Amino acid sequence: MFQDAFWYPGISMKLFIRSASWFFKIKEARKVKKAGKKKKVSEFATEYTLANAAKKGDIVTKLSFLIMGLGNIVHKQVVKGLMFLGVEALYIWFMVTSGFYNLSMLPSLGWREQEKVWNEQKSVYEYTAGDQSLLLLLYGLATIFITVCFIAAWKEAVTSSYKSEVLAKNGKHLNTFKEDCKSLLDQNLYKLLMAAPLAGILIFTVLPLIFMITMAFTNYSKVKDHLTLFDWVGLANFRKILNFNDSIGKTFYSVLVWTIVWALFATALNYILGMILAIVINRKETHAKSFWRFCFVLSIAVPQFVSLLIMRTMLQPTGIVNTLLLKYGLIDKALPFFTSPMWARVTVIVINLWVGIPYTMLQVTGILQNIPGELYEAAKIDGANAVQTFFKITLPYMLFVMTPYLITQFTGNVNNFNVIFLLSGGNPTPVESTAGKTDLLVTWLYKLTIEKNYYNLGAVIGIMTFIVLAIVALVTYRNTTSYKDEEGFM
Repeated sequence: MFQDAFWYPGISMKLFIRSASWFFKIKEARKVKKAGKKKKVSEFATEYTLANAAKKGDIVTKLSFLIMGLGNIVHKQVVKGLMFLGVEALYIWFMVTSGFYNLSMLPSLGWREQEKVWNEQKSVYEYTAGDQSLLLLLYGLATIFITVCFIAAWKEAVTSSYKSEVLAKNGKHLNTFKEDCKSLLDQNLYKLLMAAPLAGILIFTVLPLIFMITMAFTNYSKVKDHLTLFDWVGLANFRKILNFNDSIGKTFYSVLVWTIVWALFATALNYILGMILAIVINRKETHAKSFWRFCFVLSIAVPQFVSLLIMRTMLQPTGIVNTLLLKYGLIDKALPFFTSPMWARVTVIVINLWVGIPYTMLQVTGILQNIPGELYEAAKIDGANAVQTFFKITLPYMLFVMTPYLITQFTGNVNNFNVIFLLSGGNPTPVESTAGKTDLLVTWLYKLTIEKNYYNLGAVIGIMTFIVLAIVALVTYRNTTSYKDEEGFM
């Protein structure tokens, strides 16, 4: 028994030591295996690159730098190789026929003016075709865009040739064109589905945006008839906009200050009043909650431009509001809703509440209904009153959830073209001024480009608007609890 008493613990200790050693061996083996996988993944990720193709590739792969798809054709991926070769042939044809000319005209934007020449045979004046700077700028940018796309296709062709070489040397399977097409419906389905949206974004968003940005560095405007031929002027337009002594510069700073004031008031009042409305309707003591929500949401169902145009008609000097007030002797003369700068600014802010509060009410209602009821019960047991409960539970929770929405709403209010343009039209407008007292940057941009044909200044204002919004949105969001403590209320 005495020996057994020592024997069993000895066995147990041996088993413990062996188990521990096995555990650490398994753990170490897993680490090695994991490191091996990472190494393989990294090798796979860096294997098929242009650098490796140039260093390690055979003569066929290196020739693929000049003849796209040659490596694929040699390694029996004929259709794929011919497609790459076709892309190269089309690009060369495009550059020879018009691409090089477009790039050569981009620095000067043309110089040949349209001339009037007398035709003796027809006894009429004929106009010779001159250069169109706008088209030359657009074609030049399009050529650069096509070149960038070709470089991406060229890189894909070279890496594909090198990949086919490596797989062929290692005796691995090379996909046929049919198998590549089938993969687009399986593991590469995302490429198929994202191709059309990506192409649309590049063609209809990125290219026009770059075109607008380049317009800011030209003198393309109606001034001095710069609508046919115009030149690069560098940062002259930016200096003009930012120069406080210039009339355009003074207008810019005035409109910028009003835009920020408008956005702050429109965002804050919409949120505060919409939040109060949602809390009142969501109270247990409030009856017929669905009816009250229906009444306020009804304004959303009516198209915004209809509501704004009706409001604009009602608030005219001869509109129904002034007519009724004059009829009942409440005022002596018509209220200057859109003729006085202060009245006009207050009017657009107030009417914007009618349009925006229902959206905020719906947002806040959804948040209120998801706040745990146990929090309110615990606060009530601790003796907290309604005000303390609101500032300690309700408001922090709503701000945590709605801060990104508020940033989005602020950005939308800065670019709120509809409310200003349809309601006040930017008026009242001082004499010899390009902007009215209620014009935002976006409505002023519209007037400068469409009405005044200052396309270059309009492009500068568009860039400045983007810079202001980007700075405000990024700085604000990065300093919010929603960004710093994503799971704070989870």
